[in-house]
Amino acid sequence: CEDCGKSLIGECKLHGPLIRAKDRVIPSRARLTLPHYLTLRVLELRAGNQQILGVFAKKVIQKRTQFGPYVGQLSTKLTRYDESRLVLQVLKDGGKYFLDTPNEDCGNWMMFVRLARNQEEQTLVAYQHCGEVYFTTVKPIEPHTELKVWYAADYAKFMEASAVFIKEESDICPLPPVAKEPVDPWICSSCRSTFATFALLESHQCLHKDRV
Repeated sequence: CEDCGKSLIGECKLHGPLIRAKDRVIPSRARLTLPHYLTLRVLELRAGNQQILGVFAKKVIQKRTQFGPYVGQLSTKLTRYDESRLVLQVLKDGGKYFLDTPNEDCGNWMMFVRLARNQEEQTLVAYQHCGEVYFTTVKPIEPHTELKVWYAADYAKFMEASAVFIKEESDICPLPPVAKEPVDPWICSSCRSTFATFALLESHQCLHKDRV
């Protein structure tokens, strides 16, 4: 303790604990690559604070707008599988490889785009060009609309997948409509302050009279 000049194990009983300062939270590579007219929204929170994200338009995006290429690691098998995302493969040097994104620092924002369950939902088509995968809009995308993708016909054959759209089963509940103005869902359990994202809540310095 610099106030009493003693070396102590734990906090100083006379002058109290140190004020801890956290480093600023740095967004992942995938989040930093998100174009300025797109935004990520949390659609669901699962066990272990796992966030299910979706990519939404902030302004009108014209038809035939191309995004990409998709960034991932070439691999003979997937280390991370998400049933709400497309499985992507490319042909490189005569071999067929997965575009694997084990974490957000190994890919770009396109890894967050969810697959379309039917033709009405689809706004993007995925295809391979010169050993890379690109997404292109198949219709104008209005603000607050989620970007959702499915395979192009030729790429579907390459992926050994159906070229037709996935039909939404009757026992699957459709997602609730997304509010145009996002709600602040993250609440501090001590001071009841609200935050727009989990990252902001996590970096929040809450000083409560009973606990820090």
